[in-house]
Amino acid sequence: MADRAKYRIEALAKGLRVLAMFSERRPALRVSELVELTGMPMASLFRIVATLESEGYLEQLQDGRYRPNTKVLTLGFAALQGLDLMQTATGPLRALAEGTGETVNLGVLSGDQVLYLVRLRNAELVTANIQVGSMLPAVYASMGKVLLAYLDSEQLDVLVRPGSFAEGAGPHAVRSRTSLDEQLALVRQRGYALQDQEVAHGLRSIAAPVRDEGGRVVASVNVAVQAVGYDVERLLTEFRQPLLDTCREISLRLGHRAGAVL
Repeated sequence: MADRAKYRIEALAKGLRVLAMFSERRPALRVSELVELTGMPMASLFRIVATLESEGYLEQLQDGRYRPNTKVLTLGFAALQGLDLMQTATGPLRALAEGTGETVNLGVLSGDQVLYLVRLRNAELVTANIQVGSMLPAVYASMGKVLLAYLDSEQLDVLVRPGSFAEGAGPHAVRSRTSLDEQLALVRQRGYALQDQEVAHGLRSIAAPVRDEGGRVVASVNVAVQAVGYDVERLLTEFRQPLLDTCREISLRLGHRAGAVL
């Protein structure tokens, strides 16, 4: 196999690194902040940011900060629509949303965050700021707990650090790796995860895993509700089985063998 390193375009790689610095918690950044985050020289950052702005991938705000422009979203959505997972899951997810009348999400792990790939939202749900492309701390989210639960301990050590337990979570959020490990053990035992006002006050959800042909957990689906209308018992009674059935259907479509335990 040819050495691919010789084909690497360093300027392009640096531009992609700059775009990767923006996130749900860092929606807009100054050039000085990008310098600190990437370790690149100020002069290089100015040229990269100027290029990305001229091409429509960044826009400058009135306060001098930069944020991703809509052209980035166009690329992201085009890529997502091409994923087998997205194409495979759409039908079962819509059926689950229609059957429950509640918000249904599909997410994957991105570092120590959950990346929302699909969001079929009930208009009454309190977390109106979450949308496709949003990222939430995996340690708090029900989908995140599912995705973390099936990693080995070495992978967890790499991903989950003290900084993973971000401020601003809900009243019942875990605050340590020890407490998280106890929750993840329960997820593996039960085959699903609960989130009881950990992401935010007033929000509960239940999530289950989606597996690929080899049995690997590649995504998670959840049903999210307002806590005021659903205690944990009602959440389990009404949504656990439909959720598990939906995840099983998506997994089967991805090639996971029939009859395998999710």
